[in-house]
Amino acid sequence: MKLALFDLDHTLLPIDSDHAWGEFTITLGWTDPVEFAAQNDAFYAHYQAGTLDIHDYVRFATEAFRVQGPDKAALAHQRFMQEVIAPSIRPEALALLERHRHAGDRLVIVTATNEFVTRPIAKALGVDELIAVELARSPDGWFNGEILGVPSMREGKVQRLQQWLQAQDLDWGDVDSTFYSDSSNDLPLLKCVNHPVATNPDANLRATAITNGWPILELFSQQ
Repeated sequence: MKLALFDLDHTLLPIDSDHAWGEFTITLGWTDPVEFAAQNDAFYAHYQAGTLDIHDYVRFATEAFRVQGPDKAALAHQRFMQEVIAPSIRPEALALLERHRHAGDRLVIVTATNEFVTRPIAKALGVDELIAVELARSPDGWFNGEILGVPSMREGKVQRLQQWLQAQDLDWGDVDSTFYSDSSNDLPLLKCVNHPVATNPDANLRATAITNGWPILELFSQQ
């Protein structure tokens, strides 16, 4: 099987959807603009530095919509898709996905952003397979702020993809895999695949790609 794997934020999208969702909750009046923005920016800086505590972040990032309940949260996410995500879906990203789709590859988005934010985005990009941070639920069926299973971040992306392969009765040797990512946080998975592609890479990933002779793809003409 030919497997095409894609990070989402700053790879297929020129924005960070998790951070953007947080900013969107401010515009809805769900969060204090000064306090939330400062914490959101601090968490994002930790992510860029590779020092993020994903459990602390998910509790913080999901609180605003969790307290609103399922109906209000769903309606807000529809607005988020229309106002923030749709304008950020670039033809270059759609063309890249289509090239792999046309070649018969199996497409999978592998992201460290949670499933509530990203599942509708994957659908909008036409990708059925999504490996994201899964959220635990309370007995009433609504999200409780905790992570279910292994979070798909750093080494967790490798573990989650291994689980996905096993669910397909496959192993690494059964697939010819390509992975596109912008982030040095994704080096564990980039080093596991057959064809790593540094895509709109951060400085650390760019340096690693040059050292290892990996291709570098500047997917977006403007960032």
